[in-house]
Amino acid sequence: MIEKSSSALEKTVLVGIITINQSKQVLEEYLNELSFLTFTAGGEVVKKITQKMDSPDPKLFLGKGKMEELASYIKRMEINSVIFDDELTPAQQLNIEKFLKCKIVDRTGLILDIFAQRAQTSYARNQVELAQYQYILPRLKGLWTHLERQKGGIGMRGPGETEIETDRRIVRNKITLLKKKLVTIDKQMSTQRGNRGSLVRVSLVGYTNVGKSTLMNSLTKADVFAEDKLFATLDTTVRKVVVKNMPFLLTDTVGFIRKLPTQLIDSFKSTLTEITEADLLIHVIDISHPNYQDHINSVNFILSEIEAHEKPILMVFNKTDKFFNDNEMIKDEYDIEYEDKSLDRTKLVLSKEYNNRAYFISALNKTDINKLKDELYKKVREIHVTRFPYNAFLYPDIN
Repeated sequence: MIEKSSSALEKTVLVGIITINQSKQVLEEYLNELSFLTFTAGGEVVKKITQKMDSPDPKLFLGKGKMEELASYIKRMEINSVIFDDELTPAQQLNIEKFLKCKIVDRTGLILDIFAQRAQTSYARNQVELAQYQYILPRLKGLWTHLERQKGGIGMRGPGETEIETDRRIVRNKITLLKKKLVTIDKQMSTQRGNRGSLVRVSLVGYTNVGKSTLMNSLTKADVFAEDKLFATLDTTVRKVVVKNMPFLLTDTVGFIRKLPTQLIDSFKSTLTEITEADLLIHVIDISHPNYQDHINSVNFILSEIEAHEKPILMVFNKTDKFFNDNEMIKDEYDIEYEDKSLDRTKLVLSKEYNNRAYFISALNKTDINKLKDELYKKVREIHVTRFPYNAFLYPDIN
């Protein structure tokens, strides 16, 4: 059973490595995101540990010297948990727990934990629970003995908290049962999608915490839950929208993230079906985030994974109200040229990159929402008229 999060913040240490394929700058970005994930899960980051290595140590992830340094710090500062930015192998997790003598969580376990907190409907809870069991199965040997020592907190929500089940057969049976439940619910949802009639379907996609739910509220006047935390919403929300006189269905889906666990992609396939079956995608980007280009790449990668990357896409850059305007020009490292980092300049560059098909809004303040609505009307009308040409007279072309 999935429990609600504890109100007390856990003292945590974050761990990551610098490799040939992951520079110091990239690692800093990942650890900053991991800090936000930790805060979302109910943790307080008190230190970040990094080490430069060719590849992770197969036994302890870090070198032994760095691990001894970490163990000393954990004991001195009474740290509750250590969170690794990469997915640990079952053997690594067991070895590290024995070495550090505290709770060990990897990035995958942390994301699964947040999903466990955020799941509201029985469908979402079943999806998360399935992903948790699939993640736990190869880790049973170390996980259950660890749960005997310390219960609750980050990475410990979900199946197995109240009753330690060491029998892999029981876990496999639960996985089978959950899969059957989800198949039944998937059939019901597929029937619901089929009953939506001839309306054009538009789906909001994007990195987590870019403002998709806020945009949906702006477009539909619906009261969809929105919060400045990662994965604020997990459940798919569908609303009927009318722009001018054109009706269509708008869907808000779970946000994406870098290194999204494969267990979640598999268990949330039905939720992602809303994206694969949509006629038009609205890719929402947080333009105020310094790494928004990486977010775009991550979303495009997952869209490619679920074979939705060739669908018509509107690029919508949100949170212009939070954009840091540096009108003073930024010197480059050689003090020769200057780069304009203003919002106007950024808009110009992005508009050129996306052939003047990028839209810049603040969903919270409703800035330039009408421009986006005009483009939505055009796109939805084009799809509808192609499908039902005899209805063209009902919806005037506003080009």
